Amino acid sequence: MSKQAIKVEHLHKSFGKGDTFVDIIQDASFSIDKGELVALVAPSGAGKTTLLMMLGCVDKPNSGTIYIGDEKVYDNKWLTKETRKIRREKIGFIFQAHYLIPFLNIIDNLTLLPQSNGTKEKVSKKKARELLAYFDIADKEKAMPSQLSGGQNQRVAIARALVNNPQIILADEPTAALDMQRSVAVVKMLKKIAIEQGVAIVMVTHDDRMLQYCDRVMKIEDKKVVFD
Repeated sequence: MSKQAIKVEHLHKSFGKGDTFVDIIQDASFSIDKGELVALVAPSGAGKTTLLMMLGCVDKPNSGTIYIGDEKVYDNKWLTKETRKIRREKIGFIFQAHYLIPFLNIIDNLTLLPQSNGTKEKVSKKKARELLAYFDIADKEKAMPSQLSGGQNQRVAIARALVNNPQIILADEPTAALDMQRSVAVVKMLKKIAIEQGVAIVMVTHDDRMLQYCDRVMKIEDKKVVFD
């Protein structure tokens, strides 16, 4: 079985035309393996979130190719009309805010996506409870998001990203709202998940202190994607 989780070749992204034309990413080519935690760093406005959203099959590149696992999903155009299906089945997202649905309890927040994909309630709840136990919050399944701490809600958000067994997880500044101690705990947790669950995780961060816990650092410099 291939170790490859993400592969891009000659990826290019620009916005606008004429006087408003702006190049964001030029000729990006790289691959990320399952089990890797990769930090993505760049100055504000350099294209971090744009790159993340292209990898997540949300934002359309101008040209290039994207593989998720061994499946080519983009080759100068999306190769399927159902990019949402790719996102639901192969990609997990974690954001700075947890974005849990406030009127659903924790287990219902976790089972909403798999059940919308057709997974039976019993199966989705079993997976959700396994993840809550994995994150040491099994006793919170009936609680509402407002009853949990910020750190607990972020753990639920990470569990939600894992509930469909994705091949990759894209995390956009998941520690920005946390203090140093909680930030380190979250990044160490992401590294543990990458290894134990066999997923590739790309994490946008502005905090250089988090880089020591990552396998590699991916940077955007002068519109080029480079690795330390």
